Amino acid sequence: MQPPSQISSPGSRKGRPVSRQVLADHVYEELLESLMDGRLEPGATVSIDGTARDLDVSPTPVREALARLEHTGMVRRVALKGYRVAPVFTREDFAELMEARLAIEPVNARLACARLTPERFTQLEQAVTDLKTAPRGPSFAEYRDYLEADERFHRLIAEQTGNQFMVAAYAALGGQVQRFRLFGGVGITDAENAIAEHQSVLDALSTGEPGKAASAMAEHVRKVRGRAIADAPEG
Repeated sequence: MQPPSQISSPGSRKGRPVSRQVLADHVYEELLESLMDGRLEPGATVSIDGTARDLDVSPTPVREALARLEHTGMVRRVALKGYRVAPVFTREDFAELMEARLAIEPVNARLACARLTPERFTQLEQAVTDLKTAPRGPSFAEYRDYLEADERFHRLIAEQTGNQFMVAAYAALGGQVQRFRLFGGVGITDAENAIAEHQSVLDALSTGEPGKAASAMAEHVRKVRGRAIADAPEG
């Protein structure tokens, strides 16, 4: 990623008008990369006007991008002061997140298994394939696709529950996934284990037995919790 001051806005190219949504997506990706790679540190102020100047866009797509990032928990809006980068997860934060995931995601897997369509199963297979083939280098640009495939797998299962409230509950947790990745400050260290666990969940879903699907998902979440705690720095 280029330094922000060197990035040209997609909207600045003559003859190629770009929608506001595309600009907001562009700003979101640039800010997310800066957060994940540590260029925007916990507690730092994120200036709307300054970011707009750096990225050569208007303030509007910056506001929209920051509102999306607020949903992930990575930035927080402070009354009369704008946005600040959120603190890195504490061990207590992480424990609460994983407790919630254990309460929700095995239920999602159980409900999804009972309703799984061939089309949705194919989409889940593709997510696991994408996990296996995604690069996993040290920078966010190199492991972005891995995180996207991981989140997509869990979101597809939530959507297949057929329960709007379970989908909303997962969305509230899913928004924290990227912030959780900053918990240990070590990027992706558990890919081979995580891929095998996603494959196990997929295999359990393929049996059509909801209990097996729920157990496989619970085992995955428990193992993620254990690995993350082991990787996290003390303090």
